Amino acid sequence: MQTELANTFMSGPDERGFFGKFGGRFVSETLMPLILALEDEFGRARNDPNFWAEMEDLWKHYVGRPSPLYLAERLTEHFGGAKIYMKRDELNHTGAHKINNVLGQILLAKRMGKNRIIAETGAGQHGVATATVCARFGLECIVYMGVHDVERQAPNVFRMRLLGAKVNPVTSGRGTLKDAMNDALRDWVTNVHNTFYCIGTVAGPHPYPLMVREFQSVIGREAKQQMLEREGRLPDTLVACIGGGSNAMGLFHPFLDDRNVRIIGVEAGGKGVDERMEHCASLTGGRPGVLHGNKTYLLQDGDGQILEGFSISAGLDYPGIGPEHSWLHDTGRAEYVAITDDEALEAFQQCCALEGIIPALEPSHALAHVAKIAGGLPKDHLICMNMCGRGDKDIFTVAKALGLDIKTE
Repeated sequence: MQTELANTFMSGPDERGFFGKFGGRFVSETLMPLILALEDEFGRARNDPNFWAEMEDLWKHYVGRPSPLYLAERLTEHFGGAKIYMKRDELNHTGAHKINNVLGQILLAKRMGKNRIIAETGAGQHGVATATVCARFGLECIVYMGVHDVERQAPNVFRMRLLGAKVNPVTSGRGTLKDAMNDALRDWVTNVHNTFYCIGTVAGPHPYPLMVREFQSVIGREAKQQMLEREGRLPDTLVACIGGGSNAMGLFHPFLDDRNVRIIGVEAGGKGVDERMEHCASLTGGRPGVLHGNKTYLLQDGDGQILEGFSISAGLDYPGIGPEHSWLHDTGRAEYVAITDDEALEAFQQCCALEGIIPALEPSHALAHVAKIAGGLPKDHLICMNMCGRGDKDIFTVAKALGLDIKTE
């Protein structure tokens, strides 16, 4: 769907939390006071120089920002076209972009006097980041994780427990990210007095999509400055993987009004985007509906029942997407494509062999799309992709998918 382009893409959401017709807050009456209190506190913090000074100090001295902008010379040479830059957020403390946002939310929780933090996680990176920051500030941490993801992301489960978090395996549904978010929301309703829900992506009821985007936009602000320093101009194309879409929105948002910059989000195509629905490409193969407190594109059947998504990547295994991405899709400002598991696995191996970087399966999807387009672009074309996570957590999944015995191969 194509609509008239906005004068600016950086001003949303509106006061009700909508990006066009997407977003909002569809929550129970029990949660509405918490949501409104969070909105008020975020509004105060957003205009408080002391809040941002603490964030900047933690980003620099605890997380290790700014993350490097790396020219992938061997991949560039291999494809023979565009110059490929990687924004290396996998070098952050905890190994992914998630900690950028978690720090902001935990500081808000402290301002609000909340000492019990709950979170949902798929690949485990948001859970690890939340457990890490809770350990740093001495807060109780409970992480909800689908039982299927507990199995395929065992290293991250152990990390969370080492950091003092209680990991609650979720057995409902297919035992993935959607189900973990359902249980986290039920916990929040039950424990409203002392609990802060730290959502890991740009989804959920307003103000979460706005709040997470603001904390993750440090990625795009840095990339913009670094590209100007390296090349003297902005990139021609941005590429990032999309589950809920926080790493992508973090990269994309500072560039939204730079109309000459092409923006591409890469969804999880699983076994292929077809009628079998064995994928998690909600923009490519879904339609609008309401889930987890916001209206957005979802995988659903003809009766509006949410379908179980499928992806080799636990972090992309979600049947929806952040509402701002849905809006960018419908306005045409951003493009969204799907990459299959097999294509992501090939890109994973290619990056290891050519760049000495082991990517997470999530950004391997973005790399796979870069592999599709780079060779057909001129050599002075600049691509910036977000390497949003490292692949330590995925080695067992990859070995199994490739039919290898990790103990002997």
